[in-house]
Amino acid sequence: MPLVELEPAEEVEPAEEVEPLVELEPAEEVEPAEDTMASGEREPADGDGADTAAAPQDVSVVERLKRNAEQFEYQIGSHGGALNITTISEPLTFNLAVSNDAGSSNVLGYLFEGLTETSWLTDEVEPSLAESWERSDDGLTWTFHLRPGVVWHDGEPFTAHDVDFTFNRIIYNDDIAASSRSTFQFRYLDDRGDWQQSQMEVAVIDDHTVEFTLPAPFAPFLRSMGTSIYPRHILEPRVDDGTFADTWGLDTDPAEIIGTGPFTIAVYEPGERIVLDRNPDYWLTDDEGNRLPYLDRVVRNIVDDLDDELADFMTGDSDTLAVLGDEYAQLEPLQQEGNFTIHRRGPGFGTTFLTFNVNPGTSPDTGEPYVDAAKRNWFANVEFRRAVAHSVDKDAIIEGVQHGLGYPQWAAVSPAAGEFHNPDVRTYPHDLERANAILDGLGWTDADGDGIREDSDGNAIEFRLVTNTGNTVREEATQIVEQGMEAIGLDVDYQTIEFGEIVDQLVTTYDWEAMVVGFTGGPDPYSGIGFWHSSEDLHLWHPNQPEPATDWEAEIDELYVMGSRELDHPTRVEHYHRAQEIAAENVPVIYTSQAERLTATRNVFGNTTPTLYAVWDIRYLYRTDQ
Repeated sequence: MPLVELEPAEEVEPAEEVEPLVELEPAEEVEPAEDTMASGEREPADGDGADTAAAPQDVSVVERLKRNAEQFEYQIGSHGGALNITTISEPLTFNLAVSNDAGSSNVLGYLFEGLTETSWLTDEVEPSLAESWERSDDGLTWTFHLRPGVVWHDGEPFTAHDVDFTFNRIIYNDDIAASSRSTFQFRYLDDRGDWQQSQMEVAVIDDHTVEFTLPAPFAPFLRSMGTSIYPRHILEPRVDDGTFADTWGLDTDPAEIIGTGPFTIAVYEPGERIVLDRNPDYWLTDDEGNRLPYLDRVVRNIVDDLDDELADFMTGDSDTLAVLGDEYAQLEPLQQEGNFTIHRRGPGFGTTFLTFNVNPGTSPDTGEPYVDAAKRNWFANVEFRRAVAHSVDKDAIIEGVQHGLGYPQWAAVSPAAGEFHNPDVRTYPHDLERANAILDGLGWTDADGDGIREDSDGNAIEFRLVTNTGNTVREEATQIVEQGMEAIGLDVDYQTIEFGEIVDQLVTTYDWEAMVVGFTGGPDPYSGIGFWHSSEDLHLWHPNQPEPATDWEAEIDELYVMGSRELDHPTRVEHYHRAQEIAAENVPVIYTSQAERLTATRNVFGNTTPTLYAVWDIRYLYRTDQ
């Protein structure tokens, strides 16, 4: 819940885990429950939304999916077989604690677990490594009772000391860039009305009991406790000697990556495949006492582009596919012949957007500003951003790229989040005449008649726009964005680069000007705290602000914090609705569209049903064709 991952991929999700961050999304698979950067391959096949004014056509879909969840009952399965996945998503690290990309968490979610997990059927928080808990009346003290008999992949017992180590030595370690830290930095108003920030206290009561003391109420606390727990006996020496950040890189022997989850990494061949083997000592059993998971392995074959994903599904080499809009018409009539079913599941939680770099800092290596002063002045001008927003043709993206199977996005929170989604935010319909009028009003006109506007100082308005390779859908959408900006007299140099370079530019070098990128999301808006709070490193347009640079950013900061502290649900909704209004007024990011979630799965698996949140729990999934 606490951060934002750049989103790399979409497929059907591993056993539900809430790794509190925001991931940059590179590709599409079933998305993590919090925000992460995504390379943006296919629209994740999990989470869906509620019936809101923004998506009235989805009411029947939502009700059907809710009924699926209500009527679902697990069947006793049989052991053996594999789930085969083809994906453009590849991990950037095996160290989940410091990862910011969904490509990494999509793999490592099979290995690591939290004290709680979120149900793929109901989105309710359920026990995981903790079997029960209780809290004090004021909601500040939580006591978790750990599940007995849980062992790490190497056979060592899982204890409360691992929980203590994870929070006090990794997440709260200033020398480690822990991706989930923003979730567990609690902000509150002191007696003088000033905002303060502090950490919770984590104390071991005994080997199987841990106590958490919070400095302030925190509504998403139980959900946030889905953050992964790490093995003290393996990682403590690396924390002690200061080498933790270099631990579990992609060159690590997979056998050394130790978690408690249902699978282990058996094989990693970069650019080729990842094979995950069943953990024979996993703690969960079915109703007859059979140890889960049922599957022997999960095989993730890595390919170059989305066409390869489709090709593998068509030949039967993969068992599931997040179907793109242009593929639906081709695949829909082949369902019976191909022995698969396509599930339609409404818009997902993830977002794809255009954003501009207004970071005022300078490079420590060169001493030069991250962004040229003239360009930063354009990007920081809200009227410029509004003009660009009117240039983006969402309908062209939906019709031309998603083949009609998509939804225009205006609010920061997806309709998939139900009441948290605000359907009444300011919108920017495609209107080149209005966009031109806004820029004319700034005095930024084409004075020399070359087709490119100049600013008030005579600087041609030209900049570089990037997105990631490998995702043809995102590339095509970005081309439409580029064309819209060029139609209003902006000179746009459009380039595609590798997803790893995108992540590096956003969180390390800050060497970018304009970018189309994707983030994962989740059902609770607080999962976006690492993106929306001005002090966080995934506040892309101007990260790590010591103080909010603008009044509107300060107000969003406050609303996200108040939303996290508020235990009254309707009031929480009001806070996040207001935050979405402010974001839409100031457009730091310009949203494009959300694709319809279309998940194709082979009809050879038991314990599956499409729900608002996923299609299966990987632990209970079994093959029926053995």
